[in-house]
Amino acid sequence: MSGWTIVVLGVAALALGACGRKSGLDLPPTAYAPPPPTAAAPVDTQAEVASRPSVFNPGYGNDAPPAAAKGRKKSFVLDPLLD
Repeated sequence: MSGWTIVVLGVAALALGACGRKSGLDLPPTAYAPPPPTAAAPVDTQAEVASRPSVFNPGYGNDAPPAAAKGRKKSFVLDPLLD
């Protein structure tokens, strides 16, 4: 009997874990929607594109100072395994 209980609970957990959607919140029906742009956007120059932060721009911020100072090291139980 305990084997079937584990199977049933496992199937129930998987079924309930899959409920819902993974996305942003839905807007209410009366929410304001901005009008779509009518004019074409101006074309950016290469310099403007290169100066923007981006995942695809590996050279961005190479000369910038670090954002935060390095903190002091805190010891952890598993440190001897990693050293």
